[in-house]
Amino acid sequence: MKSDNARAGMQQAPARSLFNALGFTPEEMKKPMVGIVSSYNEIVPGHMNIDKIVDAVKLGVAEAGGVPVVFPAIAVCDGIAMGHIGMKYSLVTRDLIADSTECMALAHQFDALVMVPNCDKNVPGLLMAAARLDLPTVFVSGGPMLAGHVGGQKRSLSSMFEAVGAHAAGNMTEDEVENFVENVCPTCGSCSGMYTANSMNCLTEALGMGLRGNGTIPAVYSERIRLAKHAGMAVMDMYNKGITARQIMTKDAVLNALTVDMALGCSTNSMLHLPAIAHEIGFDFDIEFANPISEKTPNLCHLAPAGPTYMEDLNEAGGVWAVMKELADIGLLNTDCMTVTGKTVGENIKNAINRNPEVIRPVDNPYTKTGGLAVLKGNLAPDGSVVKRSAVVPEMLVHEGPARVFDSEEDAIAAIKGGKIVEGDVVVIRYEGPKGGPGMREMLNPTSAIAGMGLGSSVALITDGRFSGASRGASIGHVSPEAAVGGPIALVEEGDIIAIDIPNYKMTLKVSDEELAARKAKWQPREPKVTSGYLRRYAAQVTSGNRGAILRTPEL
Repeated sequence: MKSDNARAGMQQAPARSLFNALGFTPEEMKKPMVGIVSSYNEIVPGHMNIDKIVDAVKLGVAEAGGVPVVFPAIAVCDGIAMGHIGMKYSLVTRDLIADSTECMALAHQFDALVMVPNCDKNVPGLLMAAARLDLPTVFVSGGPMLAGHVGGQKRSLSSMFEAVGAHAAGNMTEDEVENFVENVCPTCGSCSGMYTANSMNCLTEALGMGLRGNGTIPAVYSERIRLAKHAGMAVMDMYNKGITARQIMTKDAVLNALTVDMALGCSTNSMLHLPAIAHEIGFDFDIEFANPISEKTPNLCHLAPAGPTYMEDLNEAGGVWAVMKELADIGLLNTDCMTVTGKTVGENIKNAINRNPEVIRPVDNPYTKTGGLAVLKGNLAPDGSVVKRSAVVPEMLVHEGPARVFDSEEDAIAAIKGGKIVEGDVVVIRYEGPKGGPGMREMLNPTSAIAGMGLGSSVALITDGRFSGASRGASIGHVSPEAAVGGPIALVEEGDIIAIDIPNYKMTLKVSDEELAARKAKWQPREPKVTSGYLRRYAAQVTSGNRGAILRTPEL
């Protein structure tokens, strides 16, 4: 046992005395020690129930012959952090979570791990840690929130943000907004659409690192407690069989996850997190992998914000495994990949059933023949940019219009809500990238304001920042290189014409090469927005969005 390094022999007698202080029995000292990484806190709705999940995991581990030991991981609620300095502290936690989990696991020599995350950066941060540590590891999330109901329709957090935009446009009263406040988020859990948290929890299943239902069983269902007990049992089975995280998290598994991403229509943030996870296993993930996979992968789901269905609907329709079965039947998945069940992907999904072809379209009747995400390149984004094309209305797939340029999110929101943005405009928000933000803030407020003002089918938004999974419309993020390092987005001027062609993966600033070169010669770096604390260190180390905003190491 790895834990013997910390517990066995005369050399470790002092450590044994400390285990004795923890209440360990002699019998427990002879059993595998399983770290349970608990993301429980009382500020994130997706995490307020994780204490119950952790208790259930502990029971499963103990029943299967292990000794469960809990330690914490932090998590930020993006919805609460949105629209102020707090959003600068969201993406940056991904690396803190990975680093701190690595420290705890190696310092105390755990034999195996069960990760209990739920929300946006928490899930990928722990997947990164799992890849680094290469221990028997199982993920079980806190689960998604049930959809809210307003006016007889299912609603979610994206509806709430758009209600604020509708109020600014004079189309909704304050009382009507308050009705949304009271009803769109009715339970604990990760917000109920296919936003980033639920995207990453579903992709954890696709990677093979979570049991069936990890991404879709609602947080308030007792079925999730049973899932957590089985996760504890499963990690002990992995330990006994010698199955570790990197035997599961392979290049083929990452490409499986990207394929499932395309079918589900996941958040654009997955194109930050999958490269970061791949980096931890030594796989140089180029975001352009997305386009050839998208070309052959049908988009089978239109969950909110792309459509009227929610995570509870996907769960009832058969969940992620039913989607994977559709894809495997036409040869789009590597079904030989190992999973935390001790079986291959093919063995797991063999009997999966699509119970609702309106929620999970069959492959012969997809929403579109191409996947949910696209990577656009051109002289405005030489290293790439990302759009959730499954959430773009057809008339905006090809668009051309004048640039309306803003050097911060706040300035853009003021212009949108002030009625200064009109049909046909292309809003450009820059100096909000990983380094320039710093922290690459999500732009849910401006995208929701555009939708709420009735401009969602006529105005595009381009940024070197990123978008919430709740964003919809022609919202193009992760523009690389970012403005802070002198990328072409820094050279855009008010009124420049920008052409967007999503079907052909192009985005073009209609300015001559000579004029861009002249502007580049005059460009000067901006003073850092943050000059102290963790964000300063982060800004100094972080790479661009197309690299997954991973932190620079000597080889980079």
